[in-house]
Amino acid sequence: MMRRTIYILLLCIATTAAAQDDTFVFTPQWTAQAQFAGYYVAEAKGYYREAGVKVRIEHPTATLPATTRLQKNECQATTLQLCQALEMVDAGIPLVNILQTSMNNAMVIVSARGKNPLTQKGARVGIWSVGFGQLAICMSKKEHLNYQWVRFAQNINLFVSGALDAMLAMSYNEYYQIIQAGIEVSDKNIYRFCNHGYNVQEDGVYMTREYYEEHKEEARRFAQASRKGWEWAAHHPKEALDIVMQYVDRDHIATNRVMQRLMLMEVLRLQVDRDSKKREFRLRPDMVKLASRLMRENRMLSREVTYEELTTTL
Repeated sequence: MMRRTIYILLLCIATTAAAQDDTFVFTPQWTAQAQFAGYYVAEAKGYYREAGVKVRIEHPTATLPATTRLQKNECQATTLQLCQALEMVDAGIPLVNILQTSMNNAMVIVSARGKNPLTQKGARVGIWSVGFGQLAICMSKKEHLNYQWVRFAQNINLFVSGALDAMLAMSYNEYYQIIQAGIEVSDKNIYRFCNHGYNVQEDGVYMTREYYEEHKEEARRFAQASRKGWEWAAHHPKEALDIVMQYVDRDHIATNRVMQRLMLMEVLRLQVDRDSKKREFRLRPDMVKLASRLMRENRMLSREVTYEELTTTL
């Protein structure tokens, strides 16, 4: 009787472990917000389930960022900006882009002094402590601006308090936070990287090449279901926002519906390619080449990382 009981317990444990092993863990690169609306929609509307992929969305924490989770195999895929992906590949971590959502660059510099950021040589400029500022560093060196980079975590407090002369911002995130804080923003005190030769794609879904080679069909299904989620969000933004707020409320994120609506509309706008005027959901070879060249020129990469290395064509 004892042996039978032990056997049943072991069988239950093995079954549970097998079920967990079948779960595809997806980690967006930040906390719950409209930047990831399409994935929330795909989960909420059952698109992943219909595709035959058991997906669990797990957001990163302050002590365990998305990139670390990916490298430790604690998630199967994450979202990365293109420049981040190039750095990781150059560091010896082969990655595959299975879905590209961003078709345009969202980064801006906002001046706190009502000045053109290009005239503020030596200014104290806020930059994210978690990365994302590669293009800004490239631009500042090219323009000989000698910015003093000041690291910040996730809000605009330093900027609003007057401790910074300017700060980097995403047009779908900190940009709107600054406006909500009552700071005037106009063409005179904002620099949009996409309009000055730095239109490099940002968010895409990446996984390690090792995992991709062993799970190609799963990766394809996940990517297709995620794209379906984004397409639905584009056609039903109000309903998509309702879904986003469910995730935001569940995780107790300090934001509001107005902010998330602005973020969603801007993220959806950035998904439309400037040339084709369509949502293409593809990594552009020319943008990979541009990003790699800029980063190599500024010694952020030891070699050129090619489009072919990031795609599923190898």
